[in-house]
Amino acid sequence: MKISIFGLGYVGTVCAASLADRGHNVIGVDKLEVKVDLIRSGRSVIIERDIDELVKRTVKAGRLTAMMDATKAVASTDMSIICVGTPSQPNGALGLKAIEAVATEIGQAMRSKATRHEVVVRSTVVPGTTREIIAPMLGETSGKTPGSGFGVAFNPEFLREGSSVADFNSPSKTIVGALDEATALAVMSLYSDLPGTKISTSIETAELVKYIDNAWHALKVSFGNEIGLLASTLGVDSNEVMNIFFEDKRLNISTAYLRPGFAFGGSCLPKDLRALTYLGRKLDLSLPLLNHILDSNRMLIERGVGWILGQSKKRIAFLGISFKSGTDDMRESPFVELVERLIGKGCEVRIFDPNVELARLVGANKDYLMQVLPHIADLLVPNVSDAVGWAETVVITTADPVYQVGLAEIRPEQIVLDFANLKLSSAIAVEPKGFLW
Repeated sequence: MKISIFGLGYVGTVCAASLADRGHNVIGVDKLEVKVDLIRSGRSVIIERDIDELVKRTVKAGRLTAMMDATKAVASTDMSIICVGTPSQPNGALGLKAIEAVATEIGQAMRSKATRHEVVVRSTVVPGTTREIIAPMLGETSGKTPGSGFGVAFNPEFLREGSSVADFNSPSKTIVGALDEATALAVMSLYSDLPGTKISTSIETAELVKYIDNAWHALKVSFGNEIGLLASTLGVDSNEVMNIFFEDKRLNISTAYLRPGFAFGGSCLPKDLRALTYLGRKLDLSLPLLNHILDSNRMLIERGVGWILGQSKKRIAFLGISFKSGTDDMRESPFVELVERLIGKGCEVRIFDPNVELARLVGANKDYLMQVLPHIADLLVPNVSDAVGWAETVVITTADPVYQVGLAEIRPEQIVLDFANLKLSSAIAVEPKGFLW
């Protein structure tokens, strides 16, 4: 394929040389003459492992060159990949000046081009930018229609400085979000012989995935550092602590607990977080990440109460009230608190939970429930139909198979708040997106 890459910075240089090395004919485009001259002479613009040899080899082979003329570059290629910077502004918003300038240049160049041109954004941008800003700008300046007159896609990069060439050639995943299937296939073909999972999705999902990855990496670094600070202050070997932590691949180093849902509860997580953060305060340590986990958890409960009350429906059925599926443990269950708060606001509540039998509750579990919901016996119903048939709003708390039976009885005028991510019929008025996900 003939490809023009706009922006010969870190990402652009690595992508240009790597694609050229895989047999494509690549033109690098940049406003700075010094960068263009370096590439043309077979020298890298950046300092990075393996990149010097890669640029030298591909330039010598005639598959990589560079220029400042955007119009000529677009006219000579089938696809343009935008790799310019999107720096932070003082308020945290992205600076889109460079990417908008490039989109204008590409659009103007496409105006006189008879053949279809694919435009791919690799610059990191927040969801909505490609579809709502870049695509319309390309359409306006080219006089063509996005998705038919030209293609638009977002293709995030996951390159780490110091190992970017190796990361390009051995990705864990390749993600393409495009306006149309033809563009998605064209972009994905660039990586057809590379390893890793290949995912075609919406443009907005592809844009957000990049941020989720980086936020998760930042969160892990911050978590490790706060644990290290706490451990060292206590005279505990932080490396040994974390090495032991790493040994659990089922829960600790895994996908466990990462699905969007509702607040956590139970007898362990809230209690242990309170104890850990109290210990930090006692040691005069600032642990902002750990200190705000419970705040984040409470925010979800507040959103739950606000959302349900906002529906102006007073009869609420809960399918499940224990803190998670397969247990009768209701200690610090967020759903118990939801029920308690809703009753306090004048709502009527019915609860069906096959795991909860009042006669079998004992000890701290019973004490907690009787303290928060002393009238729980009046709320429990013996079967799912008694709850669903009576309610105006149905709240599904966990993915217990027995709840699926009750959902078959949902009426069109009822609203379902699904915390369990069940596969529900499109005929059911499920509300996840306006609340959490």
